[in-house]
Amino acid sequence: MAEKKTKKRYDIGVDVKIPENVCDDKKCPFHGSLSVRGQMIEGMVVSSKMKNTVIVEKERLRYIPKYERYEKRTGRYPAHNPPCINAGAGDRVKIMECRKLSKTVAFAVIEKIGG
Repeated sequence: MAEKKTKKRYDIGVDVKIPENVCDDKKCPFHGSLSVRGQMIEGMVVSSKMKNTVIVEKERLRYIPKYERYEKRTGRYPAHNPPCINAGAGDRVKIMECRKLSKTVAFAVIEKIGG
């Protein structure tokens, strides 16, 4: 009897929605073997020109004691973008830390919040 192999959707240990689309990416936290741990960052996708990679930008405020004011600082994080999520420029996303996937990429997109 031939058994049919099905892709198993599983929980990544974080309270996020599991994507409806199924992908065969081995670096996908939901359908592959990539585990996520550590920091969770919410930001805006500013570039999606690379294959399966997006640049996520996060603004934060830094206090300057001398002038008693705040300044805006921007952090840019390259993150793996699995085909099942497929975030584009202008989308708000949640990314989470994982093992190094390339020279610069150490985060993976886990949820698309909105456009």
